[in-house]
Amino acid sequence: MLASQAETRSGLRQQRCARGVVSGLVAPLRRAAQRPGVLSGGAQLRGMRLRASSSAAAAASSGGGDEPAKEQVAPAPAPEAAATATPAAEEGVSYTPDFIRRRLLVFVGIVIGYSSYYLTRNSLTYTAPVMVADPTLHMDITQIGAMTSIFPIAYGMSKFVSGVLGAKFSPSVLLAGGLMATAAVNIAFGFGTSLAWFCFFWALNGTLQGVGGPCCARILTTWFAGKERGTYWGMWNIAHNLGGFAAPLVAGGFAKAMGWKWGMWAPGIIGLVVGAFVLLACKDKPEDLGFPPVEPTDKAPKKKDEKPKADIWGSLVNSVLKNPFIWGMALTYFFIYVVRQGVTSWFVFYLIKEKGIEDAAQAAVRVSGLELGGLVGSLIAGRLSDGLIRNAAGKGGNVGKRVTVVMWYTVGIAAALLAFQALPAAVPAAIQWFNVFMIGFFLYGPQMLIGLCGAELVGPDSVGASEGFLGWIAYLGAANAGIPLSIIVKEYGWNAYFSTLVGACALAILLLSPMTKLRSYVQREAAKKERLAKAE
Repeated sequence: MLASQAETRSGLRQQRCARGVVSGLVAPLRRAAQRPGVLSGGAQLRGMRLRASSSAAAAASSGGGDEPAKEQVAPAPAPEAAATATPAAEEGVSYTPDFIRRRLLVFVGIVIGYSSYYLTRNSLTYTAPVMVADPTLHMDITQIGAMTSIFPIAYGMSKFVSGVLGAKFSPSVLLAGGLMATAAVNIAFGFGTSLAWFCFFWALNGTLQGVGGPCCARILTTWFAGKERGTYWGMWNIAHNLGGFAAPLVAGGFAKAMGWKWGMWAPGIIGLVVGAFVLLACKDKPEDLGFPPVEPTDKAPKKKDEKPKADIWGSLVNSVLKNPFIWGMALTYFFIYVVRQGVTSWFVFYLIKEKGIEDAAQAAVRVSGLELGGLVGSLIAGRLSDGLIRNAAGKGGNVGKRVTVVMWYTVGIAAALLAFQALPAAVPAAIQWFNVFMIGFFLYGPQMLIGLCGAELVGPDSVGASEGFLGWIAYLGAANAGIPLSIIVKEYGWNAYFSTLVGACALAILLLSPMTKLRSYVQREAAKKERLAKAE
């Protein structure tokens, strides 16, 4: 009997010892799950839980305890660790320093890369005056107009086609390859002497330019989770402003100092160098480098008898063209681009004709605040939409929150346009500049967020197709801001011009009003999974 009691006490001591070992392993795991920057995701957590369980089992067995004691102690920490750590991993808030550094490099790559697309896109704009002044080319402004008219047609179709076909190829390779190709086209353009040569290569440039945007969208949606994506999308959107700012400095500066050929060659050389950097820096998704996805979908493994994925056309039709909300976004984009192109194309003329500004240079100074306002507005729009999503704590639709911000901003566009029209001609230039700054602030927020909404509405495989389709419709809107608006101004005056732009804002708000509760693709998949779990 004494031997039995001693054996019982020994067994209890072994169990307490094993529990102590397990507690010592679980406590740091709990603390680590609560600290950002420690865990990289669900895969690493599962590995840590397995090691904790195996260590506890080994500790219990080494003390000479029997098998039932091991079965009771070893599995205990797994549910606790899972309950503590899994939410952090699913929310995408716990990233390792290695992941953060690598993701930053990818982000810098797509920002600099897309900025360089704008550099090779706008090079002709600032080289053309020097070309017209070159007596050896025998060119006039009409021939320059012919070249610039070809570009938007090729570019709009390119965004659509490259967005659809690009879904089957690596976005990082396409982003870098497209940039180097358009850079090579700029260089080839500089070797020409005839209008046919110039028109061919500038149309080719427009065709290649459409690759950049959809590829950046695909990379952004895989490296950044929904609750932070708006902020980073807004920061990426400043690539438009950076490229637009650099183009006159690089292309115009080299053309003036070294001749028109260098106005094309210098952007081309920069594009080749940046393209090589993008190829090395960017990766399609975190899994390519061994990191877990930022938004795990927990998809079941494919069965042998499972049907293959739809082809390119089927993916476009089912995920994009059959989605009425994508069409709503596209038509909204159309009207936003009518306003954007209408402002950039006609404000200088309006200031000269209606406000008594003496020359185009003074008018351009007053309009120069548009891009700066757009930069600030894009950043704040992204942050604001992310804040609404975080405050909702998973309730409501993430896309709908971003749509709400777009509607607020669109109201701001209309108000700023009416204020600009109402300003007296004698008002100081600083006030006109600030008014244009606010128009840019409100205008570029929707221009940025509508693309993000389209990317989040569809699955990862259809992001490129969605962005390409939206971009195509948007540039149809930009085309309608040219000749149609010029006819309106000529036949009905500037009051009708402003009424048209404000009317476009009103139609955009009307299209967006049914979409304020839209859920993202990730939210819909999570809800579907939850319904299936309840059904089982």
